[in-house]
Amino acid sequence: MTASMVGAVWNYRGFVLGSVKREFQTRYRNSLLGATWTILNPLSMIVVYTVIFSQLMRARLPGVDNSLAYGIYLCAGILAWGFFAEVIGRSQSVFLEHANLIKKLAFPRICLPLIVVLNAGVNFAIIFALFLGFLLVTDNFPGWALLGIVPVLLVQTAFSIGLGIILGVLNVFFRDVGQFVGIFLQFWFWFTPIVYPLSILPEGIQPLIDLNPMAPLIAAYQGIFVYGQWPDWHALWPTTLLAAALCLLGMRLFRKRSGEMVDEL
Repeated sequence: MTASMVGAVWNYRGFVLGSVKREFQTRYRNSLLGATWTILNPLSMIVVYTVIFSQLMRARLPGVDNSLAYGIYLCAGILAWGFFAEVIGRSQSVFLEHANLIKKLAFPRICLPLIVVLNAGVNFAIIFALFLGFLLVTDNFPGWALLGIVPVLLVQTAFSIGLGIILGVLNVFFRDVGQFVGIFLQFWFWFTPIVYPLSILPEGIQPLIDLNPMAPLIAAYQGIFVYGQWPDWHALWPTTLLAAALCLLGMRLFRKRSGEMVDEL
């Protein structure tokens, strides 16, 4: 993002923060429990994955004695993937959904993807806090390794928003992109070691996982929460470089086509 764009976004920070707050409030409007659902939904996910899979189904990770390890492994992977999928899913349609706003008001269009990321970040923060509370209660807190989440999350955010902006711009001109993304994300999910450990795959398939940029990010989350290990920084470099390239490409594409998008909406 160029200095001019940063300045423009800063000038419209009230619009951005107001939009995030308004969407959060709208989500639970006319609901009896209101914002309580923001706690109940992720809490139910944590209970299902840790209790159902780890206790009732007796699912275990190879070489790990902790009975809750597989549930924590699942939660860590789903937590990371959920943030990524929400940013991608909403970014690819964000310009189409706000077509009327774009046509009627003059404001930095780049604010819209930023609002998507912030909304996804709020949801992520709520689930993350509950997950940490669960780890503390069950005596599975990862310790100082938790600090490794910060750079991993920054890389993931850059990767998500870079790809999201590209897909969002393309979807304005080619509406099939939105349909394709939903299908592709389903395949991408199962191609990522989230519900299964990489070690159970045939040796001939394992190298293919290295081509998946989300795999080292998910592995970093799982390594921190399950094993209390710092992320493998060497494994994260390819995704970091790809994230930077996608952000640059996304911003260039956005700046080049932002004027034409108004006519296509």
